[in-house]
This record gives sequence, C-alpha cells and structure tokens, in this order.
Amino acid sequence: MSLTPPIVYIKDTGTVKGRGVFAARAFVKDEVVEVSPVVAFMLAPLPLPPAIHRILFNWGYLVGKPGPQAIVLGYGSLYNHCNPANLCYRADEPSQTMIYVAARHIAANEELTINYNAHGGGAVWHDDAWFERMQITPLVEK
Repeated sequence: MSLTPPIVYIKDTGTVKGRGVFAARAFVKDEVVEVSPVVAFMLAPLPLPPAIHRILFNWGYLVGKPGPQAIVLGYGSLYNHCNPANLCYRADEPSQTMIYVAARHIAANEELTINYNAHGGGAVWHDDAWFERMQITPLVEK
C-alpha cells in the first residue's frame, strides 16, 4: 500500500472544538480518505496533558497486541470526535499506517470526524467511556 496525500484541509470549526479537518471534495461510502503513517511507542505511566491524550491511539488494541500507543501523522491525530462519525479507521500493522475510510457519503467542505469511543475504529458507539477513562471532557458543540 502506498501513501497518498489526502484531499482535505484544516480550518477553524467555529465551535468549542477549534480547528478541524474538512473534505476538499465529496467522498463516497467506503472510499479511502487518508492513509497515515503511525509512530508507535511504549508509554510510561505518567500523567499527560489532555491535548496529548486526544491525539493518542491505542495501537496495541487496534493490532491485537498489548502495549504500544501511537501518534498518527498526516491528519490522523487531528480529526475531531463525533458520534456518529463520518469516518471509520483501521490499523494496518505491516505498513505501520492508519487507514481512514468514509462511513457514509461525505459532502465537500464537511468536517471529517472519527468516534473516539468506538472500539476498533467504528463510526458509532453507545457511550463516552474513552473520555471517562482518559478523564477528559469531550469537546462538543452546544
């Protein structure tokens, strides 16, 4: 699998979430939106600022091995949370990448979102347990 530049851009959402990633063109359901390289590492058990917690992925869980966390490069660690989200994601261990796929049709200029709570990178989840575990207040629009 080769890495290709995403067709997205960053701008202020005009909400409490601050900046977000937006589609520069429409995407169809199941279309790959981005393939992002991953930096996986073991994380010492020490308190981290919420801004860091918001960009970490549990790489070990996603690839079925205990331990490592990951920062996803590209736009991967910049997608805001939404439930339901319009993107799903999956880890590809051999290529050390995270693959973001449209969960539904996405219009041009629509904000691209992932669901921080959904186990395994799905678009929909039934609770906010991830935010509770990380002791982070979700940034949601009022």
